[in-house]
Amino acid sequence: MKQVDVLIIGAGAAGMMCAIEAGKRGRSVLIVDHAAAPGEKIRISGGGRCNFTNLNAAPQNFISKNPHFCISALRRYTQRDFIGLVDRHGIAWHEKTLGQLFCDGSAKQIIDMLVAEMKRARVELRLRTTVDAVAKSGDTFELDLSGERVRCSSLVVACGGKSIPKMGATGFGYEIAKQFGVALTETRPALVPLTFDENTLVPLKPLSGISVDAVVSHGKTKFNEAMLFTHRGLSGPSILQISSYWREGDVISVAMLPGVKVFDALSAARSRNGRQALQTALGELLPKRLAQLIAENSGIETHLADLSDKQLLAVEKSVNEWQVRPAGSEGYRTAEVTLGGVDTDMLDQKTMETRSTKGLYFIGEVVDVTGWLGGYNFQWAWSSGWVAGQSV
Repeated sequence: MKQVDVLIIGAGAAGMMCAIEAGKRGRSVLIVDHAAAPGEKIRISGGGRCNFTNLNAAPQNFISKNPHFCISALRRYTQRDFIGLVDRHGIAWHEKTLGQLFCDGSAKQIIDMLVAEMKRARVELRLRTTVDAVAKSGDTFELDLSGERVRCSSLVVACGGKSIPKMGATGFGYEIAKQFGVALTETRPALVPLTFDENTLVPLKPLSGISVDAVVSHGKTKFNEAMLFTHRGLSGPSILQISSYWREGDVISVAMLPGVKVFDALSAARSRNGRQALQTALGELLPKRLAQLIAENSGIETHLADLSDKQLLAVEKSVNEWQVRPAGSEGYRTAEVTLGGVDTDMLDQKTMETRSTKGLYFIGEVVDVTGWLGGYNFQWAWSSGWVAGQSV
C-alpha cells in the first residue's frame, strides 16, 4: 500500500498552495483531482487573465458565520506575499479598478507557476483520479484512489464548493465533512446574477445588454460598480456582489445615477427648453432605451414645462431609488463561488485542522468563508492553503 505524509483532494488554488508549502517542509505530498488539468477555475477566471488577488484584501471583505475566523490566515499570508511569488516567476500584472490585480498575459501563467513550485517541492500530482472511499484507521487515513489504496497521516480537503458544475464542481467536500461529523452551514450560490419573475421581466426585456454604473443596496450593504440588464434579470459586478447578501423575498434598491441630483438636472432642462420631452432630457443622463422606459413607466406624456416639482421628484426616485424584488438567481451554473460550507467553529483558525478529527483539514471554498468579487476568494485560497501547509 502506498503511503504519504499528506494527501490533498483538489488541485485548485488552495490545494496547490497547501501542497507547495507542505512539500517545502520536507513532507511527502500527493495531490489528486478528478479533472484532466489542475487549476481549472484559475484558468477561466478574470476573463482568462486571472484576478489573482486584491490589494485591499482584509477581513471585512469576507462573509462568514464567524467573521473573525479568516483574520489569522489573511494576516499570516497576505496579498503582498502572493504578489512576491508572482514577481519571482516574472509574471507581469496590472491593477484594474478597486485594487483588482490581473495577469498581463494568460491565467495559465499562474497555473504554470503553481505546478512549477509543486515540482520543486517534490509534490506528486495525479489527475483524472477519483476518490472512491475515505476511512480513518487509528492515526492514519486510508483512501481508495481510482482503485488504488493509499494511506496518509494528514488529509486535506480542498475540492471547492458547488459553483460551476460544468467545470467539475461537486459537493464532495461536504460529504467528507458529514462523514467525519464536521458541521456545515447553509450553502447557496454567491457572486451570481439575479433573475426576475415574468411580470417584472417583460417590460425590462428591451433593456437587455444595457449597462450603467450603479449603487446597489441590500439593507446597509451597498456596492458601487457596473450593473447589466440581461434577458433574465440583472448582472454585472454590483449585482454579483449584492447577491451574496440577498435572500429570496428580499428587495434590493438601485441608484442608476449615483451622485447625480436628477431633480436638479431635470429642473435645469425644464428651464432651458420646456418643450423638451422627459425621455429626451433623461436620455442626456442615461442610455436612451433606459430613459425611454423610465419615462413610459412614469406615465408622463407632456412636455417638461408642464411637469411639477413633485412629478420631477417622482422621476428622480424611479432613477435613484428603484426598488425591485428578484425572484431568484441563476444558481450554481453561473455562480462564481459557494456561500457557506464547513462551519468554522469546527476548525482551528491557525491551522485549518478540524477540532474533532486529528489530521483532517479543510481549506479554500469548501469552508464557510466567502470573499467579495475582485480577487478576494483567490486570496482566501492562497492564505488558507498556506497556513494548512505549515501544519500538515
